[in-house]
Amino acid sequence: MAETTSETVTMFGADWCRDCRRSKALLDRLGVEYDYVDVEAVEDGASRAQAISGRQNIPVVVLPNGTHFVEPSDAELQAELVSSGIVAATD
Repeated sequence: MAETTSETVTMFGADWCRDCRRSKALLDRLGVEYDYVDVEAVEDGASRAQAISGRQNIPVVVLPNGTHFVEPSDAELQAELVSSGIVAATD
């Protein structure tokens, strides 16, 4: 895994990707600030995502602690956002 250090969540995705739209909607719904990298519009976006994940699949979501997810489910991503203290747990 390539180390990425950032103070915010970074999401690599593309507009045509349903999983990307779903993960992006979750981040928006939870009020998470994140940097969005469109792998088709940003020159090195796809290669950066692949360097982090070792795969060509998207979305790739990178948390500030360096943890990354490839094609995460909403439950998996939300659980890690809560565990990392990025969002508060909901009842």
